[in-house]
Amino acid sequence: MAAIPGVTATAVGYEGGALDRPSYQDVCTDQTGHAEVVELDFDPAQVSYEQLLDTFFALHDPTTLNRQGPDWGTQYRSVVFFHSPEQEKQARAKIEELTAAGRYQPKRIVTQVLPAQTFWRAEEYHQRYLEKRGLRQCHI
Repeated sequence: MAAIPGVTATAVGYEGGALDRPSYQDVCTDQTGHAEVVELDFDPAQVSYEQLLDTFFALHDPTTLNRQGPDWGTQYRSVVFFHSPEQEKQARAKIEELTAAGRYQPKRIVTQVLPAQTFWRAEEYHQRYLEKRGLRQCHI
């Protein structure tokens, strides 16, 4: 996937768990409560939060509980961490819209919508992981 105009920075990491400064090895135990996430900085004059939500739902399967492709565990859950009441409202509305449209029938969307917590940046070898391996994108 090409870069999204208006997204000014990305980082992969862990969010939503109980352990401070978790490592990948910690998160992989499925005991910390963290999800593997991507943090985005974006310019709302160039890309809307709704457009980012559309991309989020297009890039993964929001109907699989604690799983993405061959990867499974709570760290692979589908989750939106919101930073404002407006983002929460938009994320919930997007799920309702996709559900009403029947996009994933007969399955249902299991994406969690939760308040943002501390984002812990993943180890440097995880940043731009696919790009470092000569791949452009992951098709789950």
